[in-house]
Amino acid sequence: MILYGIPTCDTCKKALKAFANEGIEVSFRDVRKDPLTEAEIDELVTEFGPAIINRQSTTWRSLSDFLRESEPEAQLAAQPTLMKRPVIRGPGGLTLGWSEEIAKAQGL
Repeated sequence: MILYGIPTCDTCKKALKAFANEGIEVSFRDVRKDPLTEAEIDELVTEFGPAIINRQSTTWRSLSDFLRESEPEAQLAAQPTLMKRPVIRGPGGLTLGWSEEIAKAQGL
């Protein structure tokens, strides 16, 4: 199981803590330090569409008009922290965000 996010994200921290409390081992991937590959970005955009982009983030608000008008793939390649978090790859497939429903889908 892999959780994609950034270490300062409160939602990522909640998800990691929930898995740890249940004894489920999760590999954390910091998308700042280890950016997504082009293939991974394509997969996420195919799976989640434009919902993969967090348009309420401070990163989004600081984007140039050109980048705001770009495709999600270009936005994620330029600014990995635009990704809504967490993205979890686990027994429930790829999931976006954190909720009770996602926790159940991922085995909690």
